[in-house]
Amino acid sequence: MNRRILSKGLLAFIMSWGFLWIPFILNAQLPPLNQKIINFVKENMNKTVDRGECWDLAAVPLDKFNAKWDGKFVYGKPLDPDKDIILPGDIIQFFNVVFEYKKNDFIYKETMIQHTAIVYKVLKKKEYEIAHQNTSDWGRVVKTSVINLQDLNVGKIYFYRPQPN
Repeated sequence: MNRRILSKGLLAFIMSWGFLWIPFILNAQLPPLNQKIINFVKENMNKTVDRGECWDLAAVPLDKFNAKWDGKFVYGKPLDPDKDIILPGDIIQFFNVVFEYKKNDFIYKETMIQHTAIVYKVLKKKEYEIAHQNTSDWGRVVKTSVINLQDLNVGKIYFYRPQPN
């Protein structure tokens, strides 16, 4: 009987907190195309990719690695962050997004009318370090910042898993 209780307790713990380990477990097992995209981002950190548009950071490696995509804003297989595991190398498209969060007793708002980014690291469920360029903070060079989907106030965010051709 004690084993059954322990097993249920362990299962409950994993169901509640196990997602925190997912990024660490899966980082070594990324789909090959996701790994190529992450390597591309690392090679271009603090540089300008193509014209420096946010879109270029996703479009250039997708074309370079012969991925399937529509050439516009559908970057592969659609994902749902509520149901699917998001991985480094997945691509995010933002439409009319406003994030609002409190930090050090200040309220911050970040607005993205139309923006493209790449998941650089999964920090925890619905919290990501993203790589992007053409931002008001640092201009047309590739850098990273953190987003938390819990801070999404308005707008739409679409996640995509790059697909090989």
